[in-house]
Amino acid sequence: MARTHDPDGGPQDPIRLLAIRDTPLSVDEVFRAVGADVAGGTALFVGTVRDHDGRPEQVSGLSYSAHPSAEAELRRVAEKVAADFPVAAMAAVHRVGDLAVGDLAVVVAVSCPHRAEAFTACRRLIDDLKREVPIWKHQTFEDGAEEWVGA
Repeated sequence: MARTHDPDGGPQDPIRLLAIRDTPLSVDEVFRAVGADVAGGTALFVGTVRDHDGRPEQVSGLSYSAHPSAEAELRRVAEKVAADFPVAAMAAVHRVGDLAVGDLAVVVAVSCPHRAEAFTACRRLIDDLKREVPIWKHQTFEDGAEEWVGA
């Protein structure tokens, strides 16, 4: 695994930023967190609340909630990705609470020596986060219907 070094010459943890927050997310913050001199490629994924979800009715809003273990699980997922790819730096932030259509729900980024590795590692990070981290989505629709996703 490619690692950058701290000022004392030792290896630096490639996991630069992991958080579950109830405040708006910043693409710039996540992008800045994964800057690394050894990185030739940086891949960034931004997940936003959309106005549909395979139903005829439109989504009017949603709320994310997380289990108390969610940040620890997020770290476990990130460590596995960092172990499997030459990650220079990575970051992942997920929002909880009430969100409106267009709000940022999740931002992840990975930098690696080459673009192909960055793309693959970033996709793995977001896919594993969505599959393994206990964060649940409660959607409401314009017709008053509601559903839980991922629960």
